[in-house]
Amino acid sequence: MQTNTILIAGGTGLIGSRLSEMLRTKGHNIRLLTRSPKGADQYFWNPAAGEIDLAALKEVDIVVNLAGAGIADGRWTAARKKELVESRVQSAGLLFREIAQMSSRPKAYLSASAIGIYGNSGEAWMREDSAPVEHSFMVDCCQQWESSADQFTQLGMRVVKFRIGVVMAKAGGALAEVVKPLHFGLGTYFGDGQAWWSWIHRDDVCSAFVWAIDNQSVEGVFNLSAPLPSRGIDLVKSSAKAMKQPAIFLPAPAFALRMFLGEMSAVILNSNRVSSEKLTQAGFEFQYPALDAALRDIFA
Repeated sequence: MQTNTILIAGGTGLIGSRLSEMLRTKGHNIRLLTRSPKGADQYFWNPAAGEIDLAALKEVDIVVNLAGAGIADGRWTAARKKELVESRVQSAGLLFREIAQMSSRPKAYLSASAIGIYGNSGEAWMREDSAPVEHSFMVDCCQQWESSADQFTQLGMRVVKFRIGVVMAKAGGALAEVVKPLHFGLGTYFGDGQAWWSWIHRDDVCSAFVWAIDNQSVEGVFNLSAPLPSRGIDLVKSSAKAMKQPAIFLPAPAFALRMFLGEMSAVILNSNRVSSEKLTQAGFEFQYPALDAALRDIFA
């Protein structure tokens, strides 16, 4: 296996921290871009200010960009929505600007995206060539996110964009919020619980990035969610079962969520039934294709 020097932007987050660990285990050299460097392999950058330590890019083979403000970390005010878009677009723009000036460039650019690009798609199976079903903030944000990745093709680089589903991990993310009420014996599902959640185990997310790094024929856009999406209510019930936690299951009414969260309620109320067929046909194998096995591993 070829050893690569891999630069990860957003490498200290939920996905990036685990991805760094997996890549180091395979023998790759890892560098992280962060606003608060703490080690020899960490380099300063500030995309909003257009600042980056150029030493981070020297002799880099692969760039992985996971940077972006947390979608559900705060109410979607006008200022917050601007930050959500700019934190993604500016990070890519800064990397593009500096890489374009290099005589020896990285071979590939791998970018996160999200299944939010499809909008509230209900019961329909959404594939990579499916058009968004609505014009909404989340759709627009994801489209700008992906466009910022596409520009790297102008530099002759291989570009891979992963539309990531709901990431399942004990350490944080959506699952950590879903299971909080379960510790008190209450299983809360959103709306009528029938919305599709296209989930994915964090290790499968990271394995897909590793796979795309190792396989130079892989390029373009891929849905990155497990082959078997789950209804919201079933996800909560399966979580309780994996935790061995008896619970009473009650809905959080959609109208109350919209009143409390505003436009951001779309994150938990939208239905996304996303197909990962293109990914598996390209040769990727999921370690956790089924929800119960994924949750058993997480709560083991």
